[in-house]
Amino acid sequence: MDAVDLALGEVSRQPLASCLYHCLREWIQTGRLASGQRLPSSRQLARELGLGRNTVLAAFDQLLAEGFLATRHGSGTFVADLPFQQATALDLVSPPPVTAAAGRSQLSARGKALLGFCHARRQRYSAFVPGVPALDRFPHAQWQRLLRRHLQRMPMDWLAYQAQGGVTALREALSDYLQLSRSVRCRPEQILIVQGAQQGFELIVRLLSDSGDRVWLEEPGYHGAQACFAAAGLDMQPVPVDGEGMNVEALVHPGHPRLIYVTPSHQYPSGVTMSLARRLALLEAAERHGAWIVEDDYDSEFRYGQRPIAALQGLVEDARVIYVGTFSKVMYPGLRLGYLVLPESLVEPFRQANARLHREGQYAVQAALAEFIARGHFSRHVRRMRDCYRRRQALLREALAPAVECGLVLSEGQAGMHLVAWLDDAEHEGLLVERATDEGISLSPLSSYYLDAPGRPGLVLGYAGTPEPEIERAGRWLAQAWGEMSPG
Repeated sequence: MDAVDLALGEVSRQPLASCLYHCLREWIQTGRLASGQRLPSSRQLARELGLGRNTVLAAFDQLLAEGFLATRHGSGTFVADLPFQQATALDLVSPPPVTAAAGRSQLSARGKALLGFCHARRQRYSAFVPGVPALDRFPHAQWQRLLRRHLQRMPMDWLAYQAQGGVTALREALSDYLQLSRSVRCRPEQILIVQGAQQGFELIVRLLSDSGDRVWLEEPGYHGAQACFAAAGLDMQPVPVDGEGMNVEALVHPGHPRLIYVTPSHQYPSGVTMSLARRLALLEAAERHGAWIVEDDYDSEFRYGQRPIAALQGLVEDARVIYVGTFSKVMYPGLRLGYLVLPESLVEPFRQANARLHREGQYAVQAALAEFIARGHFSRHVRRMRDCYRRRQALLREALAPAVECGLVLSEGQAGMHLVAWLDDAEHEGLLVERATDEGISLSPLSSYYLDAPGRPGLVLGYAGTPEPEIERAGRWLAQAWGEMSPG
């Protein structure tokens, strides 16, 4: 029983009866206690392990009830005759390891395609991670007060399943905000609250496309959208992006798309803004092909030196556009709230499907967010973050100035939360990414955003969520590292 005593000493702070039960059950299942083997009496086991007899009896009773042990009148307690113990104890104790390749081989074709877009997580708070807002500047105390008030006043029916499409107050606040700030054509009834933009993409794909349908998407483009389309089995057709945005005229064999995914206000990741001519051409193409445009407006609030660009959705009446918005960039990613602005004909099907597939929830959080917007806190927070990100971008440019003077090319940075550093050498891209990891810096390779390899080399440098001192340190390191590799 020394081995049992040792095993009990290694388990967590569970009740001793539970620890003994789990220990004995594991030994039975792995064959270390073989079928038919007699166990010590409860008194003897309690004495050897230094436990109370009631503790041992409680563990025995649970194992007897579950069929792992059996009693024989006048003979004692034995391990039951179990079919899974036909393998040897050694085989069961040391099973062959399951490799990642073996696990992947059991997945569906869609699962394997999805994993191709699942990149290893970077260090959570390291410099230059793209898409992360300034969490250190979020008004936590103010937000917590609103949350507490709405949680305390939450109506009883919000505890049940919901199928309204979201809290009415939030949809009304969003409708007013989107019409004024983004020129979106919508009524509150056209807004569906979802658990982030990614869930919105999945709903769109499920309801408006079938496996094998074609989707046009920007090249380079957003990993999250690419993953969603790949998992749905869609035929992804990359459309080149140039200085005016997505260029459908460059397609040699355009085919007939069912969906068209685009980030027109601030293309991700290149940062260009789609020209009016391209926007109108895209709307015309969608009408001609009977396709739906998925307009991802992920960070349009953050423009520097010019007014926000009007949304594609509001350019013409009855446009074949589904507008997708998120609070992950303006508020914080953990909020897990986004929204769709749907054409009238799609409102009811999407509401029903969302309620069936994903349910609805966080109504108290939605109500708090509605008040956050209605009281003007949201607009003030956006203004503060716009100023903060403008300063952080300027700091990054200052830190990279020596490299820029020697030929490094940076994107214009008129909007958004990241810059792109364009490189001429794919090998340099890989070396910089690898060396940066050792410095606690996350460099996202631009080439990974392309579906058709090889993609143009470069680095996507997120600055919004990086504190100023870290921007200066990481920026100076990058300028020096690039200088050591550049031919000049």
